[in-house]
Amino acid sequence: MTIQKFQKQIEDIYFTRDFARGIPLTFTWFVEEVGELAKEIRREPQNIERLREEFADVLAWLSTLASLLNISLEDAAEIYADGCPKCHATPCKC
Repeated sequence: MTIQKFQKQIEDIYFTRDFARGIPLTFTWFVEEVGELAKEIRREPQNIERLREEFADVLAWLSTLASLLNISLEDAAEIYADGCPKCHATPCKC
């Protein structure tokens, strides 16, 4: 699935509810999901399926925030197309 298709899928599933919630509260949910991912990363032993689910949740909340702010994640990712945005090297030489 492309980034663009993923963002559209998340919009189709959640946009109405997320729009009604608003950007500030949606951002709060995003931060909570990042916290859940952090807990899962620190857990020993690591459960790959739980990590996968938490990464998916973080990506979904990031996607919905981008949509609420009329930002294409695919366009945003282009900033890294030529390597580091500052020095343009891969790997970064900054």
